[in-house]
Amino acid sequence: MGVLRMHAPSKISPKILADGLFRLQFPAMGTRCEILYAANSMGAADIFRKNALDWVHRFETRYSRFRDDSLISRINDAAGRSPVQIDATDIHLFDMCDTLHFLTEGLFDPTTLPLSRLWDFKAKNPQVPSESVISEALSKIGWKKVHRENHSIFLPETGMGLDFGGFGKEYAVDRVTELAREHGLEDFLIDFGGDVFAAGSPPDASAWRVGLEDPRKQGQAKRIFSVSGMAVATSGNYRRFFEQNGKRYGHLIDHRTGFPTSNNCLSATVISRSCLEAGVLSTCALLDGTDRGLARIDRFFGAEGCVQNQNGVEWTKGIYEYLHDTRN
Repeated sequence: MGVLRMHAPSKISPKILADGLFRLQFPAMGTRCEILYAANSMGAADIFRKNALDWVHRFETRYSRFRDDSLISRINDAAGRSPVQIDATDIHLFDMCDTLHFLTEGLFDPTTLPLSRLWDFKAKNPQVPSESVISEALSKIGWKKVHRENHSIFLPETGMGLDFGGFGKEYAVDRVTELAREHGLEDFLIDFGGDVFAAGSPPDASAWRVGLEDPRKQGQAKRIFSVSGMAVATSGNYRRFFEQNGKRYGHLIDHRTGFPTSNNCLSATVISRSCLEAGVLSTCALLDGTDRGLARIDRFFGAEGCVQNQNGVEWTKGIYEYLHDTRN
């Protein structure tokens, strides 16, 4: 979750499209967010608008590391000094981190902030850190080091840090999906910075269409997926990068080495039952590389995906049922 923040929720209104379809657009979690949804009345549309925006605002306020007053910032500031009290909702999130860390065999790790601080891809002149400082940062990483007991959490070493940026948007998509269903909405698409959940269909089609961006032609769709009742998430390594001494450094850092991924993967896209599942699997696929990444997706029940690399696109077998546009 970055520094692009939502305006006051009360000042954001949905736009009315054709056939009772509403569009809600707002900045949050460091990205642009959009919700398309069908509602029976303007009143019903506005109630959902308010509750969805309030939830996203509360989530970002509590868990963004870019806010000095957030829970995550307080935990990071107290690293090596003292535990921080957490509530039941926080415990649920940290339990989820436990589960994801286990299921991904450690590839998912929310304690990688020390590396993110070193590799500053937004700097005017980004630099490759020295091996000594990378080694020091690596020594501060490890979800299993985190102490949790008695409704508190403690990072035992100074310099450790949590960052929910690797899964926050996807988790938010899933929670707003639940909220939409609680409000009786059947046809909607939630898109938070390219992480998507689609339910039902738009008025003019039997399913929602989600584009797979071509890494070499940004902004253009290489393929089109037709999805309903499923999430789509893409992890890319081609938008944020820098070059030094003839070598390209992408923004996805492998916390096993401390350096950006060295395989030839450009992006990975996963279709799954939840956006969190899709997002974590797509990131793991980029870290794993094409063959191991696709194998990991294949092992996960209900998930299909593809990896775009320097040689083209490779797919899991079941993804073809979602392809709307089958051009080569």
